[in-house]
Amino acid sequence: YKLSLYPSKGNKGWMMEIGNFFEQYLEKETFFLDKSVLLSSYIPDEVLYRGELLQDVANILAPALRLEKPSNLFIYGKTGTGKTLSVKHVLQSMETIALKKELPLKYIYINCKLKKVADTEYRLIAQLIKEFGQEIPATGLPTDEVYTIFYSLLDKEKKIVMLVLDEIDQLTRKIGDEILYNLTRINAELKNSQICLVGISNNLIFSENLDPRVRSSLSEEELIFPSYNALQIQDILRQRVAKAFKENALDPGVVEKCAAFAARDHGDARRAIDLLRVAGELAERSGVQNVSLLHLDEAERKIESDKIIYGATSQPKQFQSVLYAILLLGPQKKNIFTGEIYEVYKTISKRCKLAVLTQRRISDMLAEMDMLGFINAKIISKGRYGRTREISVSLEETTVAKLKEILEKSLH
Repeated sequence: YKLSLYPSKGNKGWMMEIGNFFEQYLEKETFFLDKSVLLSSYIPDEVLYRGELLQDVANILAPALRLEKPSNLFIYGKTGTGKTLSVKHVLQSMETIALKKELPLKYIYINCKLKKVADTEYRLIAQLIKEFGQEIPATGLPTDEVYTIFYSLLDKEKKIVMLVLDEIDQLTRKIGDEILYNLTRINAELKNSQICLVGISNNLIFSENLDPRVRSSLSEEELIFPSYNALQIQDILRQRVAKAFKENALDPGVVEKCAAFAARDHGDARRAIDLLRVAGELAERSGVQNVSLLHLDEAERKIESDKIIYGATSQPKQFQSVLYAILLLGPQKKNIFTGEIYEVYKTISKRCKLAVLTQRRISDMLAEMDMLGFINAKIISKGRYGRTREISVSLEETTVAKLKEILEKSLH
């Protein structure tokens, strides 16, 4: 629908136009049966292609049903490989059995990427306190006092607590790994309860950078989730399509192309499901009867741009200044070297009054940017002079222009 908004109509005329739009929208027949099936929060009854891994997770965590503390579990895998889904599926099953048999079992899920939830040690512990039904001020209390409140709530009665920290690498990046050391040492302070940590990370080498004390106590058990292939993603999509869309709502080839897009992007099933949902929303807005390949292409462009913009704005200022340096150099030079980026980055940091990091730290950031899809980084040998990265920007021109503008505002 197009809204014809004429200034001459005044506010009353504008309200009538909006009112008509909403009335027509409600009368219009949708081809969605249940759009919530396409959301990341949806837990299907059957998790496809993860049977053995589900059993492994269940075997490790099952002692909690006997009120014995399970080993801490660490799960690795790229985005969209079913890590969170599998853990939630197992823990919800355990929770159902615990309720049925009146067992004192509780599970808490925290997404460490969320702002104002896990961006400081204080806020994380405050969120855990909230999970036990008590509120504390957003700021102001000494950290030791906050921990004392948490310990007393945790140890009030006999129970096993399963604490899932999703995207745990984001937590240590913001706070440092001391918080993980404190969490792994909690059980030594408790008399009645025990806490089991389940860490989930997209970063396959995350634990290598942890303090050895933390690594030994946190990663008692480890599982790696492999990427899905295109055929597996097709089956996952068909499972969701059957519940999310009316029959024949998708044109032939939509599911297959959607799976191919996701398989190309490291087998990311979550991205495939998001693509399908956005394509459906775009088709619905255009007033057609079916989701076509054109809607899927449009959704792919929209999601890619949104992902890049969100990914950049949610990063620390140092990361943003390095990315901005690359975008400044990008148009003039197709291939950029680490040293060139570092020189521009130093100028930007000084202008933004940021501490200048070492070139080695910038190299780590470039590797992360490559993993996130901002750049293509190829390591080349310079003989006896060592190795360097050859960088090229892997974004469309329109996305680059939009991203530069947003970074300029963020960096002031």
